[in-house]
Amino acid sequence: MARVPLQNESTLPDHQALIARIKAERGGKLLNLYRVLLNSPAICEGWLNLFTAIRQKGKLADRYRELAIMRVAVINGADYEYDAHVPFALKAGMNQTQLNELSRWRGSDKFDERERAVLAYTDTMTKNVQVSDDVFAPIKKFFDPQEILELTATIGGYNLVSRVLEALQVDHE
Repeated sequence: MARVPLQNESTLPDHQALIARIKAERGGKLLNLYRVLLNSPAICEGWLNLFTAIRQKGKLADRYRELAIMRVAVINGADYEYDAHVPFALKAGMNQTQLNELSRWRGSDKFDERERAVLAYTDTMTKNVQVSDDVFAPIKKFFDPQEILELTATIGGYNLVSRVLEALQVDHE
């Protein structure tokens, strides 16, 4: 059970436009994550703007964005985040074998050189924050500046997601 109340249309009559936008942009449902975020409508609206930009308005290929999101979820033990993104990862071209290998990707032959660069960058950003030149060089080799910024924002953003989900113990739908 979430550590803060799950809000909905009946508890927030003054924020119907925001709730309608969340539903429109997130598959017609008011997910528990957003029900928690609605405890602060201003934070919720900023969150929606940020993650809509990350997931729907960038240039970075879906495959690399979802690979980073899934690895963040694995590192942080964020089951809600992981389960929510499995369908997106599969749709983006990842396969179930890759998903199964995420926790041990360094010893796996299921990831190509570009995917391994994304995974190393994700690991370093998530675990260490500072990124060495050795880890960054392959990112710079495979991605242009816009894609690098979008990948970096994805990793940072989804670390935020998992931290909020886990700290507030947000349950799956």
